[in-house]
Formats: sequence, structure tokens, C-alpha cells
Amino acid sequence: MRNSCTKVLMAVAGLLLTGASVGPAVAAPQSAQAAPAAATMATGNITTWIQGNVRKGASTSYNIAYTVKANQQLMGVCWLTGGTVDANGISHNKWVKLSDGNYIWGGLLKGNETGGISTKC
Repeated sequence: MRNSCTKVLMAVAGLLLTGASVGPAVAAPQSAQAAPAAATMATGNITTWIQGNVRKGASTSYNIAYTVKANQQLMGVCWLTGGTVDANGISHNKWVKLSDGNYIWGGLLKGNETGGISTKC
């Protein structure tokens, strides 16, 4: 009996070392599965400090989607590096992607260069 138990344990250990399955695969519970990447992005309210343009892409070479006023609140999704803008005594290349898919240069926002949005796109 002892010899057969040892053989079984050695066989199972060999299967585990080679990556083979020793039983039926069980799906992880829904709550333990990874969420889609888009759902994990932190969003937040951002506020403009001055009037400016919201663009179709992260550079002034993209078309203007619309203009925002000072103190206007928008929903930021994430930030990225885009075209450098030098305006109003500020120069940098941080752009915030908005929930509507357009982009605003961070120099138009209150707070830091990304208006407080910490998630990089």
C-alpha cells in the first residue's frame, strides 16, 4: 500500500512540474476575473482655469472639437504625452483625454499639469 501511494504522489508531482492538469479546470468566480482595461481607468472631474479649446487629438495640429470657458467642469479619463504647447506662461506636453473622446491641454486646467488625473492612458 505504501509503495502504491508513493507512486501516485510522485506521478502527481511530475504532472504538476510539467504543467499538466490533474483535474478539471474550474473557472474563477466572476468577481475574481480581471476587469476590462477601460473599466479600470480612474476618471475624475477636472476644471478649467481659463478659456481654451478642446481638440480631436492630443496636439494643436488636431481640429478643435469645441471651446470651454473658465471654471468649466469636464470629466477626465486619463492623461498622455502629446504635442507641446507654450501659452499663458506655461509650457508642457500633457493632455487629458475626456470622457467624450476629445482632448484638452493640461495647461488649461486647475491643479497640476494633468488637472489631477493620475491615470496614464
